[in-house]
Amino acid sequence: MNIAIVAGEASGDLLGSGLIRTLRRQRPDLVFSGIGGPRMEAAGMQVLFPMEKLAVRGYVEVIRSLREILAIRRALLRSLRAHKPALYIGIDAPDFNLGVERKLRACGVPTVHYVSPAIWAWRGERIRQIRQAASKMLTLFPFEAPLYERAGVAAAYVGHPLADMLHDYPSRETVREQLRLRADVPVVALLPGSRQSEIELMAESFIGAARRIAGALPETRFLVPLASRETRALFEAALHRHDAAELPVTAMFGHAHDAMAAADVVLVASGTATLEAALLMRPMVVAYRVSKLTARMVRRRGRVPYVALPNILAGEFIVPEFLQEDATAENLAQAVLNVLRDRTVRERVVRRFETIAGTLRQNNAARVADAILPMLPAAS
Repeated sequence: MNIAIVAGEASGDLLGSGLIRTLRRQRPDLVFSGIGGPRMEAAGMQVLFPMEKLAVRGYVEVIRSLREILAIRRALLRSLRAHKPALYIGIDAPDFNLGVERKLRACGVPTVHYVSPAIWAWRGERIRQIRQAASKMLTLFPFEAPLYERAGVAAAYVGHPLADMLHDYPSRETVREQLRLRADVPVVALLPGSRQSEIELMAESFIGAARRIAGALPETRFLVPLASRETRALFEAALHRHDAAELPVTAMFGHAHDAMAAADVVLVASGTATLEAALLMRPMVVAYRVSKLTARMVRRRGRVPYVALPNILAGEFIVPEFLQEDATAENLAQAVLNVLRDRTVRERVVRRFETIAGTLRQNNAARVADAILPMLPAAS
């Protein structure tokens, strides 16, 4: 029995791989195909198109890739209409997945959308499109499911798999020992983003901030986990371009959780990594840049005053955010130094993170299976 799954970026690849393994444990007859990354492929999914083609964020950035994305969607729909799956699961990537879900649902294919778009933050009108597209919505955050139920969309809160996964992560001391870092030196993890476009926009500010931090605290060490060879090459080129090759930087191929766990403070581009840092109980400073046009459109349609997930979940600013023109090297460096130098602030933030983690830790795998399996025909 075939299930089609589409994920559009690294966080979706992680969710998809866990979902595939969970469902296969209870239904060994299931086979999976669609769009995903290396984790989903390793879990046993047949990848029809590479996930990287969909990993685009921002209005202007999407427009540049629109022709190729639309061609992939047309080809995927042709394949799925010709060989109807028992279920379609769209993991995040709403601009791509909701349109596919709507057309398949109209053909009689049940659809699940896994990860709610941020309708509570902006583009609330999208709820109408979701009502047509999704047979069921699986939400990662507890306040989302009631919004859908009130709008007539079947929804289930399944908790966040990262909260389960990172609950017993090795301690900072253990990870530092593995990375051969002294226990008494300041360590800052730099996470400028997983996409090439994010590295291009954020690398200069992050490197400039690191230079200023090293100038104020010369013993500081920097860990930079990068998601691919391409993003690593871009970051290393930026180091040389800004005469920062002398910085005590350790570039890592992946291993973002190790980098965050070893750090005293994480300087991070807004996105899922901010939640990962919070679940690892690491204080952070958040920064983000998009094109000017994208920024204007988001500001005009935004509904909450925060962009970082820890702040959204807390309902207040608990970690500093620097966006667009405010995301300067000077601002980022000063914010990181403030956190490094203030133990009371670090402890207060960690207490808030503990509350967030407790709310999100819901045995995600079991909840996902409970939500999806009843939608499938019985095994033949």
